[in-house]
Amino acid sequence: MNEFLSWILDLVQGVDPVLRTALAGVAILLETSVLVGLIVPGDTVVIVASTAVEGPWQFVSLVVVVILGALAGESIGFALGRYFGPRIRESRLGRKIGARQWERAENYLDRRGGIAVFISRFLPVLHSLIPLTVGMSTMTYRRFISWTVPACILWSIAYVSVGSAAAGTYRELADRLHYAGYIFVGIIAGFLVLVFIVKKVLNKTQERHMNRAGDGDANTLDEP
Repeated sequence: MNEFLSWILDLVQGVDPVLRTALAGVAILLETSVLVGLIVPGDTVVIVASTAVEGPWQFVSLVVVVILGALAGESIGFALGRYFGPRIRESRLGRKIGARQWERAENYLDRRGGIAVFISRFLPVLHSLIPLTVGMSTMTYRRFISWTVPACILWSIAYVSVGSAAAGTYRELADRLHYAGYIFVGIIAGFLVLVFIVKKVLNKTQERHMNRAGDGDANTLDEP
């Protein structure tokens, strides 16, 4: 297993660092922009790119580019929601997502305002729908981005850190332990399991806010 894993990691590391970092930024931009996040596995691309990180500068560069890519994607989603939201919702892909999912996003935003923007970054489906939904609401871009920035920073640091830490640990142990590859897989798998659990817990605790619109919380959208 060590030989195969070393070959894979060397293959990724052989890609020009600038190109590798740019691809990760583009992937996360596509994932967070209009509905593409339902198709493009941006988180997988970021983890793969992070396994080739060498030194603090590459780590910081990748984190920054991923953050900027995520913010660009979120901003595109917001702008498209503001100018073309109803058309996108009624498009073939919008109808395929289902009216129920759109209603859940609207209810969640109506009840929780900026908190919904922050938490939705860590929830499946909603992380693609919320930017569009915000664009169709009365929430300002300034308020939207103020909640999106910390979520994107947290997400980016977590994913890049895990990928680089797993690869770094493997490279240190590969020559001494024949099961070093399993340690690498264990770190990645453990992180993905943790992400799955966090998403399930968040989804469960926030479900009541998605299922029905708030009676008196609509004004949270206009709070400064």
